[in-house]
Amino acid sequence: MPSDRSVGEARVGTDSERSGERLHCLVTGASGYVGGRLVPELLEAGHRVRCLARSPGKLRDHPWAPDAETVRGDVTDAASLASAMRGIDVAYYLVHALGTGSRFEDTDRRAARTFAEQARVAGVRRIVYLGGLTPQGVPEHALSPHLRSRAEVGRIFLEGPVPATVLRAAVVIGSGSASFEMLRYLTERLPVMVTPSWVRTRIQPIGIRDVLRYLVGSAAMPQDVDRAFDIGGPDVLTYRDMMRRYAAVAGLPHRLILPVPVLTPGLSSHWVGLVTPVPASIARPLTESLRHEVVCAEHDISRYVPDLPGRPLPFDEALALALRKVREAQVATRWSSAALPGAPSDPLPTDPDWAGGSLYEDEREMPVNASRESLWKVIEGIGGDNGWYSFPLAWAVRGWLDRFVGGVGLRRGRRDAERLRVGDSLDFWRVEEIEPGHLLRLRAEMRLPGLAWLEMRAETDEEGRTRYRQRALFHPRGLLGHAYWWSVSPFHALVFGGMARNITQAAAKGMSARGPRSSAGRLRPSRSGRTGR
Repeated sequence: MPSDRSVGEARVGTDSERSGERLHCLVTGASGYVGGRLVPELLEAGHRVRCLARSPGKLRDHPWAPDAETVRGDVTDAASLASAMRGIDVAYYLVHALGTGSRFEDTDRRAARTFAEQARVAGVRRIVYLGGLTPQGVPEHALSPHLRSRAEVGRIFLEGPVPATVLRAAVVIGSGSASFEMLRYLTERLPVMVTPSWVRTRIQPIGIRDVLRYLVGSAAMPQDVDRAFDIGGPDVLTYRDMMRRYAAVAGLPHRLILPVPVLTPGLSSHWVGLVTPVPASIARPLTESLRHEVVCAEHDISRYVPDLPGRPLPFDEALALALRKVREAQVATRWSSAALPGAPSDPLPTDPDWAGGSLYEDEREMPVNASRESLWKVIEGIGGDNGWYSFPLAWAVRGWLDRFVGGVGLRRGRRDAERLRVGDSLDFWRVEEIEPGHLLRLRAEMRLPGLAWLEMRAETDEEGRTRYRQRALFHPRGLLGHAYWWSVSPFHALVFGGMARNITQAAAKGMSARGPRSSAGRLRPSRSGRTGR
């Protein structure tokens, strides 16, 4: 259950810099948790970085964006890969198709083969892949689909024409990682836990700083190195040990943990989804990976990326660093940085005569007795612990319903309590566009029979007065989508009208916390002349 990581946990000073060679590196998955933290470390090590992304705009607001090149492409598209790999020395493969459907293993297989072939054609010197630590003595067909697919991708690279470094990690401990947040919320919210039997499974976790150090160091491996490496920290623990040690590090009372054998991986994932912000669709592969013991069989990576004093980090130190970053609101990326598999990704149509079908709108506009700066502070601070400024119970119920049908619900929260950037997850929304001081556009990622957006604007009228504009838009999918819209329309005055009033009131009071409960508002017709609310 790899692919969890974090780079605020410190600079990854690596010994790979000993070569002094400035390499040109391609990073796939740079909008995700792993890639978003690897890019600045490669830059810090003196390398040039090109990022491959299906939606390059998501990388625009990262602090490192001005120093890296970004190109549009997809690992399943040979043409875009061919262009992206031109002039590349080292290609990092940090993507997977988990959760994209029942045939995700076929997609992973096809993407890996395409990546390996295009790397050969482009003359890439090395492929670096972060996969999962597989249990010893367990046949591949008995592994979870998640681990089986990751093992197959690693094998494809090792059997391919380009030398490869395949790093295999189990649980990665870092602020914002799915594994860390699962451990954190289970431990903090449940002083007494009836747990699945997998809490007795032995695991070798690794701190994010060390994963990043090994990834960066892999770029400078000798050309004749073409193999997999197990990477882990110095501690081998059961998941029960990890929860108890988390409680100790976090200053929590002793936790009572009662394992029971009846909780299957499927039931376990729903249990995790109920208690933590990690939805069942992501929790399932994580919990399935814990059915078997995952302990490193070797530590040969240290021959090529020598360990520094005190490294790899002990488990308790990795936990303490991750907790400090969370408490100081310095989480660079989270597990939700990458778009949730299956979530809508269509951008908001900008053509007023959009030919895509019906587009329902709820638009509201109000004067604000405050500066634009004060209004923007409230807008940018929305969601997470600050709430949505209207009828909290309605938002909570919508979040519960979304979790019930397998969606993300409201518990993803925010990466940063005050600042947003394009691509950030925000409860069951994702930031699609942000123009600081003026516009915030969110795209819904809850389960809906259609596509939905929410826009909030801070504006100044002709007389210099501040005005707040808010639009909620919905593009229905089929008859069910239209029925959904009209069934919830009677509540829009309460939810969206109240939101507009409470946001403007909070701005006038200089607040950026949850506003008072709201009441009615008025509906306005769609400016496009189509159905309004």
